[in-house]
Amino acid sequence: MTHHDGGELQEPRDDRPPPQKQPMFNLPFIIVAVLGFMIAIQVGSAYLMSDTTYEAFLFTFGFIPARYTIPLAQQGLEWLWTPVTYSFLHGGVEHILFNGLWLMAFGAPVARRIGTTRFILFWIISSAISAFGHAALDWSSITVLIGASGVVSALMGAACRFAFPPRGQRYHPSFGHLLPRQGIVQALTNKTVLIFTIAWLAGNALIAVGFPLFGDVGGEVAWDAHIFGFFFGFLFFGLFDPKVASGENAASID
Repeated sequence: MTHHDGGELQEPRDDRPPPQKQPMFNLPFIIVAVLGFMIAIQVGSAYLMSDTTYEAFLFTFGFIPARYTIPLAQQGLEWLWTPVTYSFLHGGVEHILFNGLWLMAFGAPVARRIGTTRFILFWIISSAISAFGHAALDWSSITVLIGASGVVSALMGAACRFAFPPRGQRYHPSFGHLLPRQGIVQALTNKTVLIFTIAWLAGNALIAVGFPLFGDVGGEVAWDAHIFGFFFGFLFFGLFDPKVASGENAASID
């Protein structure tokens, strides 16, 4: 306390600025851009395309496993870009809402951690892995695969390597992306990661045997693309992550 004329005692002034509060939806730009792009495609396909145009649009940008049973020289170049472009297309409002919410929840911390360039590379590779994993079970299928579920599953797997702190600590969106990366074995011994993974696999097992879950838009759900995407993100996230892993011998099991 300091003494002023008049005999009053006053608390010392604190001229430091008040702490800044984090916005509720402080999403990285790349996440906002992807969400905006997917919504624009959905609106355009729903309201600006005729049925014939939409079918041609799906053929041009959707992933069709049977396309790869035909010699590439005998077809157009759709085989080249569709393993990625399908991930931006959706079958309706519920479909895009479901994937969009999970993308914000798991894509945001991954994007903050690895940056825009690595995130784009991760999206491209995980999209292709999910698509060809789905196709591997039925190369002759003519069903068109669309949706970001495979990529979102890969982001879930990636987040399991750092976003669930060990020993029951809570994740905080302000600094959670800065947590050390856990090795594969270390992550699997994390109770939260293990429970989340088992629950997620169980949900996809229910989809595989025909039980509809939220996000099913009435068509066939590519649960196999989810599985391939998740394990790609979980097992290979270290290749995209510039931050040092935690724990002894962590580098040897990344």
